[in-house]
Amino acid sequence: MKTHRRIDWPGTAEALAARVPVDRLHPAVVAWAGKRPQSERWAVALSGGADSLALLLLLWAHWPARRPRLTVLHFDHRLRGTESTADARFCKRVCTSLGVALVPGRWTAGRGHRSEGAARAGRFAFIGREMPRRRISVLWLGHQQDDVAETMMMRLARGSGAAGLAAPRAIHAFGPAKAARGHIHVRPLLTLKKAEIVRALRACGAGWREDSSNAKGIHFRNRLRRDVIPLWIRASERDALAGAALSRELLEEDDCALEAWVDALRPVNADGSLSAARLAGKPRAVVRRALHRWLLLQPQAGELSRKGFDALLRSVERGAPARHSLGSEGFATLRARRMRFEKMRGSPRAD
Repeated sequence: MKTHRRIDWPGTAEALAARVPVDRLHPAVVAWAGKRPQSERWAVALSGGADSLALLLLLWAHWPARRPRLTVLHFDHRLRGTESTADARFCKRVCTSLGVALVPGRWTAGRGHRSEGAARAGRFAFIGREMPRRRISVLWLGHQQDDVAETMMMRLARGSGAAGLAAPRAIHAFGPAKAARGHIHVRPLLTLKKAEIVRALRACGAGWREDSSNAKGIHFRNRLRRDVIPLWIRASERDALAGAALSRELLEEDDCALEAWVDALRPVNADGSLSAARLAGKPRAVVRRALHRWLLLQPQAGELSRKGFDALLRSVERGAPARHSLGSEGFATLRARRMRFEKMRGSPRAD
């Protein structure tokens, strides 16, 4: 949508909030936000597109007390030439009108490295630097129900389990809650469809930036969005997007239950070993999660293939002595029903 005309963004935000009241946002996010300390700093990831713009406007209007401690993060991927530059200028105009701080970032990678995956990594590296630097612990993101369906289909294609299919979550904490680098991602728009957001913005006279690359089908997500999702919705003859959103919620519930089960078993011992004895006879989903946790605690372990992980999983289930390679630095050894990381002889000492 064209965004050249002057827009009263505070008035537009209030008009949008009237069309999308708080009770239309994800209830878990609304309840969570009401309990957060007023001193907490929040950030919004703003691309200039309809979803992230609606998020910023609704956050500004529905939580006015948060405005002084609200920061907007915009990352210029430099993938679309003058379009990307115009996105950045648009975001600056919106933030200036709303009176909120804007922190811009700009990708400096060479043209040969500008793939979608690398761009995403560059964006999150920027966010990962700026949030702790500015003592921001909460990042608000504009994912909505269309994104849920697209993400679910992408992850089904690669064989994800409940944890992967439960993304994107309404509230997702990373790292220890009180750690300096711990942070929380919040997505209040998961109760809304893209079409609903666009209709509400148009009714309020809002403009936004369109990413022309979305229509080209270069990337998997764009092909799903353009070619697959519309056919899937028509073939279902029902509200398939709402169905996918409900499935995501149910999968998150299952994932949380399994995580709680693993917590109760306390499979990782004080010495850092994994207890195959405590996992004996438990469902494979529980053993799998416990093993994943243990592997994440091994900084010298290499990246395992799916075949390698399954072999390790079978050994933990059997509980018999075993030894598996974990990359060039060492092995996973199972003795006396305890799995430990065994450093390879002659390997360089870890820092």
